Amino acid sequence: MSEPVRHMDFSTGDVPQPDIIILTHKLSRDYTLGSEVVHALCEVTLQVRRNEFTAIMGPSGSGKSTLMNLIGCLDTPTGGEYWLNGQKVSELDDDELARIRNKEIGFVFQTFNLLPRASSLHNVELPLIYAGISGKARKEQAANALESVGLGDRMSHRPNELSGGQRQRVAIARALVNRPSILLADEPTGNLDSRTGSEIMEVFEQLHDTGQTILLITHEPHIAQHAGRQIHLLDGRVEQDIITERVR
Repeated sequence: MSEPVRHMDFSTGDVPQPDIIILTHKLSRDYTLGSEVVHALCEVTLQVRRNEFTAIMGPSGSGKSTLMNLIGCLDTPTGGEYWLNGQKVSELDDDELARIRNKEIGFVFQTFNLLPRASSLHNVELPLIYAGISGKARKEQAANALESVGLGDRMSHRPNELSGGQRQRVAIARALVNRPSILLADEPTGNLDSRTGSEIMEVFEQLHDTGQTILLITHEPHIAQHAGRQIHLLDGRVEQDIITERVR
């Protein structure tokens, strides 16, 4: 059973309510290719509350990667507003966006992006090094993050000593170590077999149950069913935004 999401009214310049962690208002992104303008994202308006588990879906070219890049502060919009955790980030410069990325957002990618010669612990420590956290506190936070994804006994292992599922757990721990406001997962099961993919989705469910806000980018319906909400994009616009019953 599914039902459409009902959004609150929002006017340009308003500050979102405290329980709204992500708000976009007529968010757009255009690209110029020679003499042609491509409208990758067209006036997308959506709200995500704290502790929501939301899947963003759509076929290739639908705009889901563009939306993720904007929400993840990896790109800037050409129109509209974006608010993250009460701060209007759509008008920030590159240095301010980098600070927001490191503080507020944890990224999980399909390809893991781990340092091959570094241990699990050191891979997870990396965001804390960039944040200037001292060595002792850094190792403690990284160890706690690995414990939270069930890898307390794999801290000294390098990526080539881990299975694909374990590598993705390390990547999830790295994304969590700064205690981000949102976790952005881009096709996190894309390089995994179906059984391992299901195990990784269980990790995301457990994190959601502890209060983590999660945005999951996927084109696979059975993966999206683990989320409690699905936003479907088509041709750069929101085609459908529904609350669904989570599969467990």
